[in-house]
Formats: sequence, structure tokens, C-alpha cells
Amino acid sequence: MNTTPHDESPVLRVAGRPVGRYHTRPELPSRLSPRPYLHPVATLSGTTVTEFSPADHLHHLGVGVAVPDVEGHNFWGGRTYGRDQGPTERADHGVQRHCGFGPVGPDGFVEELRWVAAVGELLRERRTVAATRLTDSAWALDLAFSLTNTTREPLSLGSPATNGRPGAAYGGFFWRARKEPGAPRVFTADTEGEEAVHGTRADWLALAGAGWTLVFAGATERTRRDPWFVRTAQYPGVGSSLAHTERLPIGPGDTVVRRVVTVVADGTLGRSEAAALVRGAVNP
Repeated sequence: MNTTPHDESPVLRVAGRPVGRYHTRPELPSRLSPRPYLHPVATLSGTTVTEFSPADHLHHLGVGVAVPDVEGHNFWGGRTYGRDQGPTERADHGVQRHCGFGPVGPDGFVEELRWVAAVGELLRERRTVAATRLTDSAWALDLAFSLTNTTREPLSLGSPATNGRPGAAYGGFFWRARKEPGAPRVFTADTEGEEAVHGTRADWLALAGAGWTLVFAGATERTRRDPWFVRTAQYPGVGSSLAHTERLPIGPGDTVVRRVVTVVADGTLGRSEAAALVRGAVNP
């Protein structure tokens, strides 16, 4: 990775090729919940597989971590979903502030962040990002994050689903994928299609477009217990849900940790190919 202690946009490289740019201090409107993100992320042949602030959802920012409800504060961006109110424009957006980099290596970095709302700091995050070559046509993005409650009171993380909107349990790791004329194929080891896959727990999940495939895998036992949030028809996006049916509590000083590894491959993979690459990425 190319970076210096003062670099705002380090570049991830695999075998000398740039595969992702990380933006630490983006200048964005407050309603987008400004936060660090990766974009563009590309396959080894150069196909971009992320979207940044697309017209359909301006607050979708490539690859990152976002939560729509942290004790009533919106760190996702866009409208806030309230019970008996529906999606509503509110001045309740928080910001993830880059504090600095910890250890930096040739293939990734550790970043310290503060999650700040109008009431002050709510969470501290340590985020680890690493890129690893798997084959001549595939590499893996390893993203881990830990969220620590730095207040003196219990906090909880929620989603539109926990606030009354069934099926909308987004919040946590999220990848806004490349939008193409046709919807991508989505499948797991034993099921296929948005309706069948969305909201399920699976060791891995693949999203395959025109000449590219992303394979997402929970890299810890706790992460694998989180259901997948999936969209293909309306827009292509995949996330791991922190608050699927119930709010996720974080006591004072407590920490929530998750880790997702994503295989970024050229070509349209089948189940056996996706499973093999995931095994190599999660258990090298």
C-alpha cells in the first residue's frame, strides 16, 4: 500500500496493481453521514466493483462500515426510519472522524476513528484493512472493525428493521456494488436469488455480475451469526446485519467486533469456485 502518516487517500495494491483507494476525510454533506470509505475497488484486471454516491442512494459510499441508528443517531446517511413515521428527513446525522493510522504495512493498515454525534463521541473504532493476492484473477479484502462504547451509559445499535420496517436490517459492514443494466446473480452454497438469500445466515454469499464476482464471508464465528442483507433488483449491495431483529446493546466500555473477508474475482464464478476461493481467503 502507498501511504504516509499524512496521506488522506492511501492506495491498496496487490502484486503491484492498484485495487482500492481509501478516503479518510471526505468532504461530504452532513446528511450523508460523512465517513471513511473504499472506492474505487477493482478486480485485478481493472473492473471497478463499487459505486460511490449513486443517484439512487447518495449515501452509499463504496465499501465501509455504517449504522443507521446508534442510540437514535444516524451514521448511515439519508433519511431516518422511525416507528409510525416511516423514512423522515432529520438533522440527526453523525460523522466518523479519522484520528490516525496505527501500524501500516505493504498490504494494508490499521485506522483509529471516533463516531461523533451532536451529543458528542459515542463510539471509538479500530478498523483493520488488508489486501491479499489469491490467484492471478482474484484477491481478498479483509475488513475488521471493533466498536467500543466510550460513554458512561449503555448504548444500542438499531436498524430500520428494529424500528418497524421489516426486511430492512442494514447496518454494519456494507458493500455498494457495481450497477449494470441487468441485476447480478446472488447465491450461497445451497440457495439462490435475492428473496431466498436476504436475511439468511450463510458462511459465504456470492454476488456475480457481468465478468466479475464478489464472495463475502464472515471470518469469525460471531460474524457468521449475523444474517446477510442483500439487494439485487433495486440496486446491488451486500451487508452483514448487526441488528437484524433486535437492537444490539453495547455497555459502557464494551466492544463489538466483526470481520468480513471479500473475494474480488474476475469472471463469473460458480459455487465450487466461490467456495474454494473463500476457503483460501479465510483460512490461508
